[in-house]
Amino acid sequence: MTALELRPPRPDTTVADTVAARLRAGRRARRRRALLVGAVLATALVGLTAASVLLGGVGRVDPADVLPAAFGLRTGLADYMIFQLRMPRALSAVLAGALFGLAGSLYQRLIRNPLATPDILGISAGAGAGAATVLLFAPGALAVGVPAAAVMGSFGLVCAIQLLSWRGAVDTYRLVLVGIGLSALCTAYTNYLFTVADQQSLAIAMRWTVGSTSAADWPGVTTLAIGLLVCAAAALVLGRSLGTLALGDTFASGLGTRVTASRIGILLLGAAAAALATSVVGPIGFVSLVSGPIAVRLVGIDRSTVVAPAIGAVIVIGADVLAQNAPLISPVPTGVLTALLGAPYFVWLILRRGQGAS
Repeated sequence: MTALELRPPRPDTTVADTVAARLRAGRRARRRRALLVGAVLATALVGLTAASVLLGGVGRVDPADVLPAAFGLRTGLADYMIFQLRMPRALSAVLAGALFGLAGSLYQRLIRNPLATPDILGISAGAGAGAATVLLFAPGALAVGVPAAAVMGSFGLVCAIQLLSWRGAVDTYRLVLVGIGLSALCTAYTNYLFTVADQQSLAIAMRWTVGSTSAADWPGVTTLAIGLLVCAAAALVLGRSLGTLALGDTFASGLGTRVTASRIGILLLGAAAAALATSVVGPIGFVSLVSGPIAVRLVGIDRSTVVAPAIGAVIVIGADVLAQNAPLISPVPTGVLTALLGAPYFVWLILRRGQGAS
């Protein structure tokens, strides 16, 4: 027998090589798409932020002073109009939108239901109830008290929703219904506070509860920036378990995921992100609802949590620019325009899921 006859047959690797090549090509295409989407969103954010600053009645400012004033390098009118008024409003819109988008994406991926977002589940309403209590009755503690009360209110709602929707396991439809009910309860509590508040505090709180960036200042920007950095870092750590949790608790546990701890951590993280944004700009509705699905369509579910904050930021800053400058309707609170966008989408989503269930 010759050496050629003793040699084992060479396996046919043509199909395997083809599949591997297609997988690599798919990964490269998805990476290029994600980079393109990121570049477009970054460009949109820069352009909308510039529009928010320049369209805000700064015509009396010398054009040569606009850019230096944006970094606090001018005094007088340029400093007041741009650095003290326009920049905090624009940055608050961007940072709050990013926090809303992050919170919505985390909840939608964890609960695997597009309706399960902080504003629909009542998390934002709980944060708003806590923040409104401080706004109306402890105005001297606004800098620290409002964010702290908002986070405590949102955490309380998370615990209540979990307890009331638990029947051996979390039923997503029960969870959404319980959240809607508790949201109504928090809204009723907030409305009651308005009836016993003095007129000056009431005027501030009423505009805030609709969702507005008109009262933005640098302490609020600092709160949002620190909150976004902390929440983004936590999301990078906890977000790794979202993929395994999507496989079910049994598989996730078998893959080494601490299911209960991860779920609670993600719920609290999303609640904290929504609460911090709410404490500064109010409960701007439907941003967390639409940001996640848009991100999934653009870059896929695996990268959606990374892209959703940028989409939320674009939505809020874009709505804020329109709220200030659109003909016939301006000026209006930012939350009015996000509701005009989100409410029809919410109705469509309910109808689509109802048809799927039937």
